[in-house]
Order: sequence, then C-alpha cells, then structure tokens
Amino acid sequence: MNSVILNNNDLSKSCKVYIIAEMSANHLQDIERAKRIIQAAKEASADAIKIQTYRPDTITIDCYGKEFLCTPGSPWEGMNLFELYKTAYTPWEWHRELFEYAKECGISMFSSPFDLSSVDFLRQFNMPAYKIASYEINDIPLIKKVASEGKPVIISTGLANLGDIELAIETCNRVGNDQIVLLKCVSEYPTPYEDINLKTMVNMKETFGCVVGLSDHSLGGCVSIAAVALGAKVIEKHLTLSRKDGGADSDFSMEPDEFGRMVQDIRNVEKSLGNVTYGLTNRQKMSKKRARSLYVVADIATGQRLTPENIKSIRPGYGLHTKYYEEVLGKTVNCDLKKGTALQWKYID
Repeated sequence: MNSVILNNNDLSKSCKVYIIAEMSANHLQDIERAKRIIQAAKEASADAIKIQTYRPDTITIDCYGKEFLCTPGSPWEGMNLFELYKTAYTPWEWHRELFEYAKECGISMFSSPFDLSSVDFLRQFNMPAYKIASYEINDIPLIKKVASEGKPVIISTGLANLGDIELAIETCNRVGNDQIVLLKCVSEYPTPYEDINLKTMVNMKETFGCVVGLSDHSLGGCVSIAAVALGAKVIEKHLTLSRKDGGADSDFSMEPDEFGRMVQDIRNVEKSLGNVTYGLTNRQKMSKKRARSLYVVADIATGQRLTPENIKSIRPGYGLHTKYYEEVLGKTVNCDLKKGTALQWKYID
C-alpha cells in the first residue's frame, strides 16, 4: 500500500498522518457527552473519531470465575469482564445519531466491531474503515468477515506475536483485501515508556510491507510524535473531556487541549521531515553570504605579497572561497587594498 489508507472516502490522505481520536468508554453512558467528545475531536483537528461496537453479552459472559475477573492492578480491578463492558460499551441505539452528528461536525467516524453481529450492524453506516482491536487479533472469523467488507482494515497488535500478525494479514489477503494498516500497540494502561519499543513499528513496515502506525496508550503526546518521525502514518489516541470525570479509560486519555497540541506537533513534524534534499532555501542562500571567505585584514600596498598577517578567513562570504587560501599566499597584489576589502582574483597578479 502506497497511501495512508488507500483511496476510500475521506481516508485518501496519502501525504498526511491520519490521526484518530478514540472515544471508547469516555462517553460515560451519556450520549450528549459522546457528542461533545465528537465535537472536541473535530476542534482538536483529529481526522476521525472512533467508537467501539459490541454488547456485554457479545464479548463475554456474566461470570465470576477467576479467569473472568479484571486484571489485578489494572484501572478495572474488582470488576468482572461483563461488568466492565456494561459500563464501557456504546449503546447500539446511539450509533445512528452519533454517525449523523459526526457528519454534521465534519469529521469522519468509524468503529471497532467485536463480533460478527457487530459487523452486520455497522454495514449500514458505510464506514471508511474498520478497526480490529488488540484483543481480537486472534478472532480469525471476525477478521475474515471485516476484511470481506472491502474496506481498509486497521489492526492493533497490542497482544500479538509475529505469528498472530502473519495470520491476521493472511486472513485479510485470502478474501482479497490488502488494505491493511498495522498499529504498534502495547495493551498496558497506561503504557510504561520502556515497554513501547517503537523500533518494532519500523520493522513491521519492513517485514509486512504494510502502512504502519501507533495505537498509543502512554501518557502525553511525545511517543506519538516520535512515532511519526519514525514513519507512522496513523496515530490513535484516547480522547476524553476531562480525566477528572473518571471512567474506564480516563487515566490514559488525553483532554481536548492536550490532543490539539499533539495534533499540531505532529503536523509540524510532518513539515520538518520533508524530502531528501541538499539544496538551500532562499533564506539559507541569503544567510550563506554571511559565511566565511577571504578578506584583507590589514592595509596592503601595490606590489606587496599576501601573507597570513594581511589576509584571513573571516565572515562574511563576499570574498574568495577559503579553499584558495594557501594558493594565494605569497602572491602580489596589483593595487592598494584597504583593510576590510573582500579579496578577489582581479586584485592578484
């Protein structure tokens, strides 16, 4: 793939990093808050807002067996998985209203389906892409169904080893879909910086020949900005209105002003990356006139020789190039030269 996310709807931004604001559970079961997050994403200049589509009973079962309890030490310790997803899921009856609101705001919106019925449900919204979450990278029937929709498939790799990634890509390819974006991701919330290993993202691009990016659960925007410098073409970051409001994802989410600064920093990095060039800008060409050259630094009378005492390499750059310094030493001048004269060949015999 040569473009960021190919030529699908408004995702045909081949020259720009595609920045996704992840709402996830930050709506706190309030549709008006969800709309404010969509508006905040637009105002922060995100390219897209992403939600998640599942029901608690399509992702797990209501069970208190040890393996169904949330990870000790995680932000959700003390809950079972069903309880977590009951507080975190986006009600399906909201979807149409949220998609329409995003369209009114002028921002793209798409979702992560978490089961086969979610894919069927989302089809009506004609989304520009689908997202496979890290925990679903081993759900091969889900990936096959999503890839069969013929849209770009963005795959987070937060729990994937090399074989998992290979199998996910093969599954997409088998149904004729090569519109794949791999996101480097670490499923730790928040992610310690030392666990991120951004260089893996670079290797993913080399290994799989896919567009790559970062789904970033670390604090702040520095890791996302660094990822762009290393070649990321997609950045996903959680967005909330205020971390103080709480919620399952609040601890590692960005607030709107932080998100906006990150977007601006990414755009500045994009500009600074530019192209491979050794040419000078117009400003550099002007500045080069202030670089060093050969100047007369003591008065010289006609017929006198040039010596280290009367010529030197100094700023500015209107005299002979400094590479001629040794060549002109010992030569005589054919006219009187005042201190501060830019040395030229016409003055030298």
